[in-house]
Amino acid sequence: MIIGVPREIKDNENRVAMVPGGVATMVAQGHKVYFEKGAGLGSGFDDEAYLKAGGLPADGPQEVFRRADLIVKVKEPLPQEYPLIRNGQILFTYFHFAAAQALTLAMIKSGATCVAYETVEDRNRRLPLLTPMSEVAGRMAVQIGAVYLQKPEGGRGVLLGGVPGVAASEVCILGGGVVGTQAAWMAAGLGARVTILDVSLERLRYLADVMPPNVTTLHSNPESVLGACRRADLLVGAVLIEGAKAPVLVPRAYLKEMKNGAVIVDVAVDQGGCVETCKPTTHSDPTYVVDGVLHYCVANMPGAVPRTSTYALTNATIPYLGRLAAVGVSRTLLEDPGFARGINVHKGQVTHQGVAAAFDLPYVPVEKALASA
Repeated sequence: MIIGVPREIKDNENRVAMVPGGVATMVAQGHKVYFEKGAGLGSGFDDEAYLKAGGLPADGPQEVFRRADLIVKVKEPLPQEYPLIRNGQILFTYFHFAAAQALTLAMIKSGATCVAYETVEDRNRRLPLLTPMSEVAGRMAVQIGAVYLQKPEGGRGVLLGGVPGVAASEVCILGGGVVGTQAAWMAAGLGARVTILDVSLERLRYLADVMPPNVTTLHSNPESVLGACRRADLLVGAVLIEGAKAPVLVPRAYLKEMKNGAVIVDVAVDQGGCVETCKPTTHSDPTYVVDGVLHYCVANMPGAVPRTSTYALTNATIPYLGRLAAVGVSRTLLEDPGFARGINVHKGQVTHQGVAAAFDLPYVPVEKALASA
């Protein structure tokens, strides 16, 4: 199969979908890999490294998309890339369709097969291709929150861990999954007083066992979320419903109960955000203030640490990419139903229930869509 690696064009997105070692792996398996010149520079990989790995250079995105049967990216295609996508092409990337109606409709119209990293499952129903970036984003959420709590950045002017004789800050985390767990470890390590809220008692019991003493677990409901908002110096949105739009746990009315200069980092922004006032921002213009609360809602947070993020992502994606390139979409379904759950759109049909429900579109089970095609 011919694989294409275009340069990412989202604001300050410096990750790349394939490291030179991944190119070498694909070439060794008998595939051709075209990489857009300069695609790896943001992550520290020059074109020479890709050439040595057996990659074939392409002068721009038009050539990559024209030549490739399978396009591998990091982030969803942007509008200027839509016309480059052709019927029957396979796209393998983060899509987060349920929060992006225009993207969803464009991919339906394209006739391409869209395999979303974020909905691929392993045998234990975990999300192996979403996990690495969730780990990065969870850790970054606290790192970023600590910076924006500083007065010159618009925050309350508090140190996350406090100092002897001065109380530590309050960090409240909505969601106890991968993002929330990583955020809690970081915040606890810095000495903050941490509360994790989740609806799963089983998950809360696990977190209570593994977290240090300065982490409290709390069952999530409207009353406990409101209480967390009132206490929080830093509020981290870490809610995930696989493939679907994130539920709004923090309505705007709750912001009026928060401390002036408190910070919200909504990692769920990719799926629409769990804070009502959340709207996607960029690394170039990352924050805004609503009712005295500073919001950080960058939709590609891991792009700020591309060297770490690219290695973490490609460590997970390359084995799946190899299988997809080797057997194609139809055999992927037969051989690995969990991998097939990554297929969100196939030849004009929506094959993920969460995406269909988000925009009231017809849902076609992936097995039926592949059979009809």
